[in-house]
Parts: sequence; structure tokens; C-alpha cells
Amino acid sequence: MAKIAVEKPFDDVKQALEEKGHEVKMFESDENISGYDFGVVRALSDVNVDKYDFPVVSIEGNSVQDIVDDVEKRLAR
Repeated sequence: MAKIAVEKPFDDVKQALEEKGHEVKMFESDENISGYDFGVVRALSDVNVDKYDFPVVSIEGNSVQDIVDDVEKRLAR
């Protein structure tokens, strides 16, 4: 499965993605990370989108299930 980075403090998202078989690491918003297949961040902005070398999805306004579904759909492409 995929290697996914999830911004802290969203442990519920981490757990849901792990239950789907993904390898998940939590990270701080100011942490410089790379080498992941996908990322889940608090909110998308022009500042943080260019910061990552992998695609990201925003938690903002989404349920945990919405996020998991979106991640899996985008990874399947």
C-alpha cells in the first residue's frame, strides 16, 4: 500500500488510513518532509502546496471517511 504523511493532530485520519493497510507517519506543519506517496494536511494554501514533493488533500471541511475515500481514489489513478 501507500506511504502517507498526515499532519498532526489528526490521529483519527492516521488510524483510518492504517486500517486500509497504508503506512502512515504523523508530522508537524512546520516539518520539512519528503518521500511520501500522498499527504493529508490541515488546509491547502499557495504557501504549503509547493512545500511537498507529493500530492496532498485537505482535511478542512471533510469527514474522516471523506478523506480516506479521496486518498484511495486518487492513489488508484
